[in-house]
Amino acid sequence: MAEPLSDSPNAREIQFWNSAATRPWAELHEPIDRLFTGLTQVVLELAAPLPGERAIDIGCGSGTTVLELARRVGPTGYVLGADISQHSLEKARERIAAAGLSQAEVSLCDVSTHTFAADSFDMAFSRFGVMFFADPTATFINLRRGMGRPGRLTFSVFRTPQENPWVTAPLAAVRHLLPPMQPPGPEETGQFSWAGPTRVRRILEGAGFEDISLTRHDPAMRLAGPGGAAEAADFAMTIGPIARALSNASAPKPEAVRSSLEVFFRSHDSPQGIVLPGALWIVRAHA
Repeated sequence: MAEPLSDSPNAREIQFWNSAATRPWAELHEPIDRLFTGLTQVVLELAAPLPGERAIDIGCGSGTTVLELARRVGPTGYVLGADISQHSLEKARERIAAAGLSQAEVSLCDVSTHTFAADSFDMAFSRFGVMFFADPTATFINLRRGMGRPGRLTFSVFRTPQENPWVTAPLAAVRHLLPPMQPPGPEETGQFSWAGPTRVRRILEGAGFEDISLTRHDPAMRLAGPGGAAEAADFAMTIGPIARALSNASAPKPEAVRSSLEVFFRSHDSPQGIVLPGALWIVRAHA
C-alpha cells in the first residue's frame, strides 16, 4: 500500500529522502547493516517481539529491521514497515520476497498523518526512524491511536553530538571545506534532535504514553577494518551529514574533502580497525 505524501507536514524531509542524495541508503544497505548490527540486536532484544505479535517498524528503510522483526514474530505474526523513501522501500520489498516472509510488508506511508485502524499493532519499533518528524508529539498521538492496549513502544535515537564522535569528528575535520551549516534549533528535526531526555519525555507524555524509560547504550562504531581509511572516507561522503552537505549546489569538488577525510581516518586506524565512540538512547514506553 502507498499514499500521496505531497501535503505532509514532513514535506521537506520527504523531498530529501526521495532525492538522488539518499539513494545510497538503499543501495549500500549492507555496509550500513554492518555498522549498526550490534546495536540493532540490542534494541531488538529490549523490544522483545513475541511470536504472533503485530508490529510496525517506523522509518524501516531498506528492510533490515523488518526482516528481523518478522523472523521473531513468526508466521502467525505481522510486521508493517513504514517509510517515506521510495528508494529504500523498493529494496525492502526485494529483500522480503527473497526471504519468503509472507508475514511482512512495507508501505510508502507518513506515520504522522496515515490513518491507522484502532488496535492495529501490539508494538511499535524504530531504529533511528523517529528523528525527522516536524511535529513529533502529533506523530506519536497518531501512532498511539493505532496501537492496542497495552501496546509497547521501543526505539533508538542518538544522544548528543559531543557523545557521538563517529559522526561529528569526521565532519569537524572537513567543515572548513564545506558550505556553511546552520545547526538545527532545539525543537527542529535532525540526527540529534532526541538527545535531551526532558524533550523525549515531554513528547511521549504529550502523546499519551506511560512508563517511559531511557536506557544508555554506547556502541563502538567500526567504520572500516584495519587500513580502511579510504573505505571510511567513501562511506562518510555517501551517508550522513557530510554527504548531505556535499549535495548542496555550492559544495566544493569532493576531492579535497575525500583527501582530508582519509588523513583523519588514518589517524584513527588501529589493529581493530577504524573505530569511534557512539552514544544512543533506547527509549521504551507503553500506550
